[in-house]
Amino acid sequence: MSGMNVRRVYGSDGDKQCGPAPGKAFVDLVGGPLDGQLLDVTGWSGEQLTEGALLITDRGLYGAGGRALYSPIDADPTGPFLWLGDTP
Repeated sequence: MSGMNVRRVYGSDGDKQCGPAPGKAFVDLVGGPLDGQLLDVTGWSGEQLTEGALLITDRGLYGAGGRALYSPIDADPTGPFLWLGDTP
């Protein structure tokens, strides 16, 4: 994989770096504890894409079990998703 721009996909095992798989849809996560990761949105409905995602992370303000809210910028479901804040 030398020379390839490989990024972590949210929910992948540990801190292992991996890239998106062909045939899948991804959005960039921008800001907050998951900044720079990709979110697999394959199969998400239009409503789910416009609402965004509440993602579990131990890297946010609330530690283990906390969640980070990411939502599409300007309601564009193709991404990127912008961090709006953390919640317990």
